[in-house]
Amino acid sequence: MRAFLWAAVSAAVIALVHGGVLVEDAPACPEQHGIQAYAHPESCNLFFLCTNGTLTVEQCENGLLFDGKGAVYNHCNYHWAVDCGQRKADLTPISTHGCEYQFGIYPHSDECSTHYIKCGHGEPHAEECEPGLVYDDRIHGCNWPDLLLEKCNPEAVVGFKCPTKVPSNTIAAKFWPFPRFAVPGDCHRLITCVNGHPRLITCGEGKVFDETNLTCEDPELVPHCANRL
Repeated sequence: MRAFLWAAVSAAVIALVHGGVLVEDAPACPEQHGIQAYAHPESCNLFFLCTNGTLTVEQCENGLLFDGKGAVYNHCNYHWAVDCGQRKADLTPISTHGCEYQFGIYPHSDECSTHYIKCGHGEPHAEECEPGLVYDDRIHGCNWPDLLLEKCNPEAVVGFKCPTKVPSNTIAAKFWPFPRFAVPGDCHRLITCVNGHPRLITCGEGKVFDETNLTCEDPELVPHCANRL
């Protein structure tokens, strides 16, 4: 029923409105309370917004498109993350210094980097990856340095060199072929080796690292780390 009602609304207003203009003499929104956003049937740059029953047509900012899932800014998502299907998308950039689009994520440099640039309203801001990660332009996010060996040295990023073998009587050997190692003085991270390359792993929220078993545990099981959450 909701899909049918919204199809009727879409058909009635598609030729009547443009970004941000209130819709007059149009059918009511499918829901009369709260805020709901719906895809425009023809344009990936536009979307319908219902605010407590009031209908408007909104336009995504430059560099963003609507997919019903994005929350980068005003219900819209980065254009490279959106599948528009049959909807048309205008991807003409509006560039400023350091930003190809007004909203976007870009490499900090062409070299291996633990930083990247995040643009919002045309303003570039330097962002830092989580410890042990580097920026990967292929996924527009941070990644393990051993997955970018063409330009990254995982040992330099993590600060650890994986051994070619470990004594069989050690705890690390129990995790072979992905041996684990403690990070001295760090209650939240460990190092694991993958194909001979180090990865810095962060324990999940509410967990701390136990050096005695090389595993992330509840803090009450690791007394000396309990006060470091």
